[in-house]
Amino acid sequence: MPAIVLATLNARYAHASLGLRCLRANLGGLRNESEIVEFVIGGRTEEFVERLLARDPRIVGFGVYIWNVEETTRLVAALKTVAPQVTVVVGGPEVSHEVDAQPICRLADHVVTGWGEVTFAELARQILQGPRPLTKVHPGLQPPLAEIVLPYGEYSDDDLRHRHVYVEASRGCPFKCEFCLSALDRTAWPFPLEPFLAQLSRLYERGARQFRFVDRTFNLKIDASLAILQFLLDRIAAAPADPPFAHFELVPDHLPERLRGAIARFPPGTLQLEIGIQTFNEEVQRHISRRQDNAAAEANLRWLRERTNAHLHVDLIAGLPGEDVASFARGFDRLVALRPHEIQFGILKRLRGAPIARHAQAFGLRFNPQPPYNILATDRIDFPTMQRLSRFARYWDLVANSGRFVRTLPLLLGEAPFARFLAFADALYAATGRTHAIASERLYEFAHAHLLGRGVAAAEASAALADDYLASGARGRLAFVDLERLAAARRGAASVAAPQRQRRHLRA
Repeated sequence: MPAIVLATLNARYAHASLGLRCLRANLGGLRNESEIVEFVIGGRTEEFVERLLARDPRIVGFGVYIWNVEETTRLVAALKTVAPQVTVVVGGPEVSHEVDAQPICRLADHVVTGWGEVTFAELARQILQGPRPLTKVHPGLQPPLAEIVLPYGEYSDDDLRHRHVYVEASRGCPFKCEFCLSALDRTAWPFPLEPFLAQLSRLYERGARQFRFVDRTFNLKIDASLAILQFLLDRIAAAPADPPFAHFELVPDHLPERLRGAIARFPPGTLQLEIGIQTFNEEVQRHISRRQDNAAAEANLRWLRERTNAHLHVDLIAGLPGEDVASFARGFDRLVALRPHEIQFGILKRLRGAPIARHAQAFGLRFNPQPPYNILATDRIDFPTMQRLSRFARYWDLVANSGRFVRTLPLLLGEAPFARFLAFADALYAATGRTHAIASERLYEFAHAHLLGRGVAAAEASAALADDYLASGARGRLAFVDLERLAAARRGAASVAAPQRQRRHLRA
């Protein structure tokens, strides 16, 4: 039985915790007395407690994040009720700030704030071997990255087959964007490159094909970025039928020619770039200490979309201090014109410890006191309007980011994407009263009625929606079109067109 259990509640099964693996890899002589146990949010607290206690641990360490803090608090409370002899240690970004204000910190025996590899290992030794620590809160010691044992051997073969492999080539961030906890970092610290690449190679040899980099600024040090990209390109060239896939977060206005050349070499389906624009409003950028050359960012996005096969996931945030709906709408329309594959419409959150809280009084920022601490109103956007924007964000994911409405989306957006989609979102909510669990057929039929109400020709709306519905793989019925007859007609047209194409080929 392990003396130490490292546990967390992930958002999905596919999200294996990198943080727990970092802790276990650095336990030294206690590593073999430890085990990682991961749950998924939404399960029964009592079952989680039962599974933990079945291992008869002396210490349970929980990784606590904004998405799991409420459920983890209930889990810790239940665990301490039935097994008070178990020492509970909590750590992670959610409990690294405002410790005294959090119920989960009061329930726990110890709290580790900040970096945990060195501090948790030492705390565990004291608990198990003595002398028992008297201090409750333990600030995390930040060692040189060369002294940290890399965690990638902690991924099991099952993880590599079924889950995302999270990796980090660097920690920290040199930028000071105040909505982000990374604003508290002094700089970005790179892991030694050669040992890191050796670990990537070992993961690849074991079967890993999806590498999701958690670095805040992957393109900060171009030489290191190029070495990692070349590592991936070499393996794509060696096995094009089974290529690796990589996800990186890029600074939008820093894309030198050397980096462009490497990115342009990636074939389709092998590279995703997450790019944070957040706001195009220069005054708002100054409020939140964000340095961004908007013209360069826009030019880089346009180049990436037109000249590479990279899948572009671009972020905007609504509710930032000093930004009203009109300003956000201009930024949204500007971004839509650049045609990224996905636009992540985010709602501002007050992460514990993030400097954004300093603007609360000056800009009337009112945040939800419960996780996820989303903005409820500002001096520029009242509560009802913020609710409309939140529904816009949800429906945007459901329609635009889902990839299920490729032909229909241009008809919905027209020449004024933000205003048109906001009207669609308002009407959809009025019709359904919900933002989740909307039947696919109902969504397509509502979109059809909405387009007709906007003056789109029935034949055009029906054809676009029918094509999208069939392409999605759905096999239900739509009231506005006979899908079976349409599919049969297209199969017949394809069979007639094939010999014609062959004859053209022969003539050529």
